[in-house]
Amino acid sequence: MLAKKRRKIKKQQKTPKQMEHHLKGVANHRRIEILFIVAENDGVTLDSICEIMNGNIKTISEHTKKLVQSGLINKARKGRGVAHSLSPYGKRFLKFIKYF
Repeated sequence: MLAKKRRKIKKQQKTPKQMEHHLKGVANHRRIEILFIVAENDGVTLDSICEIMNGNIKTISEHTKKLVQSGLINKARKGRGVAHSLSPYGKRFLKFIKYF
């Protein structure tokens, strides 16, 4: 048998349009605060985020929706609620924000 050559998989650099999508996701102070909350409390629900931030559920829901759409937060059903966790890009952006 001939051994197959393994190709190194290069990481694709994000396009400017993709970067804009991610950056718009964190272009709000409340969304940045939500990122920090989700990082500290993996699997946190929307109700818990609202309680921690002392905010309106509709407003916080819209911000989390934007973070999910931009690929920074993941959502997963957890009983009746929805658990939020950081995506790999969310973790990278959080590191960048902390460094910045």
